Amino acid sequence: MNRTAFFVKPLLVLSVGLLFLAGLPGSGRCAAPSPLELAQKLQARYEETKTMTADFKQSTSVPMTTRKRLGAGKVVIFKPGRIRWDYQTPDKQVLISDGKKVSMFIANSAQMVVQPVSEYINSDVTYAFFVGTGNIVRDFKVLPPERQADANLKAIKLVPKTAHPQVDYLHVWIDENFMVRRLEIVDHFGSITDLAFSNITRNAPVSPDVFVFTPPLGTEIIEQ
Repeated sequence: MNRTAFFVKPLLVLSVGLLFLAGLPGSGRCAAPSPLELAQKLQARYEETKTMTADFKQSTSVPMTTRKRLGAGKVVIFKPGRIRWDYQTPDKQVLISDGKKVSMFIANSAQMVVQPVSEYINSDVTYAFFVGTGNIVRDFKVLPPERQADANLKAIKLVPKTAHPQVDYLHVWIDENFMVRRLEIVDHFGSITDLAFSNITRNAPVSPDVFVFTPPLGTEIIEQ
């Protein structure tokens, strides 16, 4: 059950989405940090992050077509194991994990697909980072970015060390406050899922009730 198949091709709600780093060397007389140094600092800061909320906007483009699929909503993370993506546009969709199971509710089809986290994690390369079990340097080759889309952001390229069925590589952009503001996921067919994050809050209290979801009456529950 790949979240990209149901949810306007999101993040591989990875999951790297909204990582945080401890700090970057200053500008001016200090040398620019290498991609590996950025990744190490990103990982160190991320490990300090226990909860996080943010708004997101998402677009997915496919080779040989100019059409883009768009989505927007809110993400909430409570480490370890809990994550919730609420897609508010164009259609209501909810992806939620309580650390044991992942559920995907799709309003316009009145269905909710449920599967164990152990199976879902194989389809979402970023899930481990969101819920606190991933490690950038351990799990990815860290390389210079192929492009720098914004002069105000630092960027790195991440290639999974173990071949992934859904992901060829990722780009991560980090702002001056050491927050990830953009995540780009490229699959083996050249499709690109681009996630932009805003209104980020970290380490604020989050109720466990956020990760409990009861679908409307009449929803078809599909167990996998």
